[in-house]
Amino acid sequence: MKTVDLNGKPFHFIGIGGIGMSALAYIVAKRQIPVSGSDLCTSNITARLKALGVRIFNCQEAANLNWFTTTAQSVYENNSSLALTSPTERQSMTSAPVNNSLNGNKTINVLPQIIRSTAIDESNAEYQAAVALDCPIFHRSDLLAALIAKYHSIAVSGTHGKTTTSSLIAYMLWKAGLDPTAIIGGEVSDWEGNARVGESEYLVAEADESDGSLVKHAPAIGIITNIELDHPDRYQNITEVIEIFQTFAERCLTVIGCLDDEIVRQNLKLDISYGLNSKLSPDYTAKNIKYRARGTEAEIWEKGKYLGVLKLQLLGKHNLNNALAAVAVGRKLGLEFSLIKESIAPFGGTKRRFEHRGEANGITFIDDYAHHPSEITATLAAAKQKVQSEGTQQRIVAIFQPHRYSRTETFMDEFANAFKDADVVVLTDIYSAGEKNITGISGEKLAEAMAANHPQVHYHSSLSSLVDFLYKQILRSGDLALFLGAGNLNQIIPQIITLYE
Repeated sequence: MKTVDLNGKPFHFIGIGGIGMSALAYIVAKRQIPVSGSDLCTSNITARLKALGVRIFNCQEAANLNWFTTTAQSVYENNSSLALTSPTERQSMTSAPVNNSLNGNKTINVLPQIIRSTAIDESNAEYQAAVALDCPIFHRSDLLAALIAKYHSIAVSGTHGKTTTSSLIAYMLWKAGLDPTAIIGGEVSDWEGNARVGESEYLVAEADESDGSLVKHAPAIGIITNIELDHPDRYQNITEVIEIFQTFAERCLTVIGCLDDEIVRQNLKLDISYGLNSKLSPDYTAKNIKYRARGTEAEIWEKGKYLGVLKLQLLGKHNLNNALAAVAVGRKLGLEFSLIKESIAPFGGTKRRFEHRGEANGITFIDDYAHHPSEITATLAAAKQKVQSEGTQQRIVAIFQPHRYSRTETFMDEFANAFKDADVVVLTDIYSAGEKNITGISGEKLAEAMAANHPQVHYHSSLSSLVDFLYKQILRSGDLALFLGAGNLNQIIPQIITLYE
């Protein structure tokens, strides 16, 4: 079997701008290994990589790999201003050998290791070129597994809560002075990105079950937040999902899991447990909980022993459980609770997880990645707790963009009942995420199903009409406007805010 080489052989990422791919590219580049990659879109993420010296191709073409074959030696230039955008530019810039490399002054004479995500299929021209050149080709999870194997790793898995939990653990270890490396599925403001490189033996990584690659990882500590069917395009039923997590748990030296989740409780053997249901006797639990508008406060107990009071800036029961997972990890690593609580307290969350995007005309704009019925229910419950704790009559207006046809079809009934804590629900059409619509499902059909359970449901097919509708007919001073979904719905938030200026 081919194995990932982390000893200097270059990497080329097809789809480098993705949240998971870019984090891996950042880590590899910081290890002084030459890195390049392609993506159809530019973003702050690709800009960050480019500033680090990563060569970015702004297209996905077979000709991208000519960069490694058009001269006598494969060349990387340590100049972020030379990002290539077309085959013509590439040809002109590689007409003569250049004796520089991307990360240092090494001469590269080998074809790159190709890293791709599940989104890059065999029809991709760049992927086909890599096959033709006989480049070593790996899934992004292979590279993540190789990195996990090199560290005392903490891998956070689960259907929901992975990003917040992994970010919180990495932040806690960072503030506690343990200087971890982190690979996160979301951007953390404190280190301005979705990855950081530390000098210690610790690595915190988000481990995803969506494509089944979770079974490749063998961390020192594995966390399972919950188990639910979320990817019906990959799994036929919940049994298949459970089997993936069981295999992952078997590969972990220590398994930490949430007892509040019935599927976790009944199907996994846990070494350390946590949860809010004290009747289940979890190793770590919280009592005397106070949910406030600007965070959560609770007493933390360890195997029946009172540790102290934990204060979070995060809202909701689900985030208190995420914090308990972090406490369990900290204690496993030998940290005193006093240091744990001090390290956790400043954490403000990650982008797109109940992220405050601004205020205008007395309206509060919140962006959240929730796209599964359970996530939506938890996020709206947190929003309701916030409104109630403030003692206002603030309306919660939920603006939702369904994500994937398969998920919408599978969970139609669950979606229809997930918005009870919203005063007004506004839907747009389904974000396909590359899927084909084989059943004829639509956002309008989902809106009709929701309307049977909710008094105020509105539907607009396009984002442009949605902007005008929200501005002119729905939003009013005092509202909490909560934008929900994993697609591109959040792109309209600045447009709406601007209309009020």
